[in-house]
Amino acid sequence: MESSTRATETAAFDSTLNHLGFYAPDADEAVAELVDRYGFRIQGTGQALAGGGRSVALGLRDMAILVTEGGTAEEFTERHGLGVADIALRTSDAAAAFGTAVANGASVVSEPAVRDGATLAAVRAFGDVVHTFVQPPAGVTGAWLPGFGALPPVPGGSTCLERVDHLAVCLDAGDLEPTVERYRRTLGFRMTFEERIEVGTQAMESKVVQSPSGDVTLTLIEPDTTADPGQINRFLRDNGGAGVQHVAFSTPNIVRSVAVLGERGVGFLDTPDAYYELLTRRMRLTRHLADELRDLDILVDEDHDGQLYQIFTRSTHPRGTLFYEVIERLGARNFGSGNIRALYEAVEEEALAGVNRR
Repeated sequence: MESSTRATETAAFDSTLNHLGFYAPDADEAVAELVDRYGFRIQGTGQALAGGGRSVALGLRDMAILVTEGGTAEEFTERHGLGVADIALRTSDAAAAFGTAVANGASVVSEPAVRDGATLAAVRAFGDVVHTFVQPPAGVTGAWLPGFGALPPVPGGSTCLERVDHLAVCLDAGDLEPTVERYRRTLGFRMTFEERIEVGTQAMESKVVQSPSGDVTLTLIEPDTTADPGQINRFLRDNGGAGVQHVAFSTPNIVRSVAVLGERGVGFLDTPDAYYELLTRRMRLTRHLADELRDLDILVDEDHDGQLYQIFTRSTHPRGTLFYEVIERLGARNFGSGNIRALYEAVEEEALAGVNRR
């Protein structure tokens, strides 16, 4: 009996990222941004699985995105606008994953059901975001999307984006610990990183949870209500509650990716020159030249395992909420929190220099 239970839990906790489900007020607009700017390719268009509406399947290397407009997406988009509504998990046994999650406290969204030879089920993740368990039909080894079936691989293009490195999630104050514990109990995730980030008079708490496979990583963040309100508070207000703040795309060469993305119309956040003046004092770069990074506004951080290079896009969301990150890892396992402090120090130094010049 014990070995049977262990086998069931192993099947339940073998999840990898199947796809991201975006709900959009205007699917064509959302798809156009991902295709024209980020290099995704349309793999199919069809009716949404339930409640009417229309879905578009997109792919790029190891990433799959399902953009849905109308039907069941309407309630979500009325509250949040465009956003990640589903972090879908691929598993060898969707019924077992669902049963284990629910038995350990997950909220039911939809019971296991067979569609086109696949088994699908869903539980609540956080806010209005869900996790759909996807068990593709036997023999399917590549991408499989609900309503579209098995899809051919999409080779990488000029943007060099390869996979989803992580998703950053903003939670209401007080929800961080319960959310981490719920992921541990219901999905077998483990906490891999935690820290408190202080930026001036603002502060936030962050904990990272990761699936046993290592393929799904969530950076969970809550605001510190004893500090001044900051960007996390603004996201929660403008998003209408908890949700995915940004999606991080990995690349093997961030300098090339950012240059190409910029040419394709992606806007990135600016970095003060003072950041790069301080950079060489903070660390010795193991890849890329400081001038290359300065020209493209790319940030650098490091931990005991190596360095990471990252940059954040300007949000094109009408509410200024959802945005993207491009990240290149050279061994580092952290998420660039050092850049938040370094950027703040650079901005302060630049402001002080401006006062002195006057």
